[in-house]
Amino acid sequence: MSGEKAAREFTAQMSVRHGLWRLYVVLLNTTEQWPEHRFGRAVPTFTDRTNALNALGFEPVAGAEWTWTEDSETPDNPASPIVLITAIQVRSLPEVSA
Repeated sequence: MSGEKAAREFTAQMSVRHGLWRLYVVLLNTTEQWPEHRFGRAVPTFTDRTNALNALGFEPVAGAEWTWTEDSETPDNPASPIVLITAIQVRSLPEVSA
């Protein structure tokens, strides 16, 4: 498959803060800016998330599932507002050079 670049795998995360949802792809060990998509206040559906990932140039890895984690805005403060974070393994969409 000459001319095709190999897909690289990353972790995509989505979090909510102040009622607004944000999806981003964590590009560790690179100097590249992390691709990001912002949603409104409604919880993004699976389709919304997949479409946003595709627009950013990524897709979920086959068999990958979204995992949810609850964290606090202020560590060690039980009265702190909750921050929801979800993650999924993604891969860059195949790129074919012209």
